Amino acid sequence: MREPTVTNQPWHRHSLAQLTLVRFREFIREPEAIFWTFMFPIILAMGLGVAFRNKPADVVTVGVVRGTPAGDSLVARLAHAPGLRVDAMDDSGAARALRTSDVALVAVAAPSGVEYRYDDTRPEGRSARALIDDALQRAAGRVDPVKVSERKVQEKGSRYIDFVIPGLLGMNIMGGGIWGLGFSIVEARRRNLLKRLVSTPMRRHQYLMSFLLSRFFFLVLEIGVLLGCAALFFGVPVRGSVLQLVTVALLAALSFGGMGLLIASRARTMEGVSGLMNLVMMPMWVLSGVFFSSNNFPKVAQPFIQALPLTATINALRATMLQGAGWGAVAPSLAIIAAWLVVSFTIALRLFKWR
Repeated sequence: MREPTVTNQPWHRHSLAQLTLVRFREFIREPEAIFWTFMFPIILAMGLGVAFRNKPADVVTVGVVRGTPAGDSLVARLAHAPGLRVDAMDDSGAARALRTSDVALVAVAAPSGVEYRYDDTRPEGRSARALIDDALQRAAGRVDPVKVSERKVQEKGSRYIDFVIPGLLGMNIMGGGIWGLGFSIVEARRRNLLKRLVSTPMRRHQYLMSFLLSRFFFLVLEIGVLLGCAALFFGVPVRGSVLQLVTVALLAALSFGGMGLLIASRARTMEGVSGLMNLVMMPMWVLSGVFFSSNNFPKVAQPFIQALPLTATINALRATMLQGAGWGAVAPSLAIIAAWLVVSFTIALRLFKWR
């Protein structure tokens, strides 16, 4: 269908503003959208920040079989060992405690020394073995051949909450771009609104542009609210340029908006577009390093993982916020995001159906 002839009617001159205003009104009238866009990331960040807050070193509970002079002596030698909590118990109680994971290790005084009973597949068991052996060897007079000293360094930027906030921000940008465009367009197509709009003097690109303009406005609010709460409650730093951070977020929003447009270009039902969105987004939730480093996956998968738009977005956000990296350092990530933007928008505009 040919694009309608442009007229000089006031409605046409202000159609982009009116369409953008419609996007605002649609969003404000949906309490669920406001919750998932603004409140949910904050609640999730606060929950993760509390759960993975910096804490003193864990104390490992070990059992020592008592009832013999050697066993009682063993309890006395370990009573004040750092990092250990010693429970004295009889042999049957020690076996039961080890079986039910109430203790990480059981130490038994033997004629030739000490016997350690533990499950070597459990990290707690291996840690307990190292701690208790070190304590006993030092109590017996062992001297380290190399003198060492410690300096404990705890800086903002190295905590889990510092790591996860850029991931949550990237996830929110992706969700807003894909869900925000996809559901709205398919809902309008399902209700035959697209067919009616295309018959008006509205230019087609203005309809799609209204989604992007409204998305930019809400994106600025999302960044401000999430980063403001992260800085206020947890002291999460932003060491790099704020302009660079906003640029990364805006480019990512455009890229994910293009993906949302592509997903919704032919879909006719909410169920259909929902399935396509989950198919696209679920791998990125898992692989792109939102909650843990993407480097945990095998090397053979890294080229694919690093080429994902969410991975590039989160890498650029973390480099800017936590490392204070400049434009040169985030340029490869920006190139990946821009490539996804160009490809997705180009294909989407070719495939898009108004009816």
